[in-house]
Amino acid sequence: MKSSTEELVDAFLSRKLPQKEWTHEAHLKVGLWHLLHYDPNESLERLRQNIKQYNVACGIENIDTQGYHETITRFYVWLINKFLQQTERSQPIDLLANLLISLYGNKSFPLNYYSRDKSMSKTSRLQWVEPRVISF
Repeated sequence: MKSSTEELVDAFLSRKLPQKEWTHEAHLKVGLWHLLHYDPNESLERLRQNIKQYNVACGIENIDTQGYHETITRFYVWLINKFLQQTERSQPIDLLANLLISLYGNKSFPLNYYSRDKSMSKTSRLQWVEPRVISF
């Protein structure tokens, strides 16, 4: 039997996830699943393509004012990877997802590393923008 996280990922990858269910928490779960299955570079590549394709399937254009956001995606791939390095990865994925969300589920979390203007800029949507110093 699949976990609820795996069911969500299946719906996302098959483009059957209702747009209203593509929440910040869903993004984190999908990112977590990718990083449990692929190295960070491959996870990022797959997430780029899958998010863009999902957006198109939902009628959302990936342009400089909406859709895929490069900086936020890369930031969360980095963050989830760090989380997994500090966590027992063998736990069930739903437990890992709940812990991840409890720590980083606040949509404003990237504002610890980016100003609101910088994080929402056209530049950061289209290409990687370095955050302020990151430390854990």
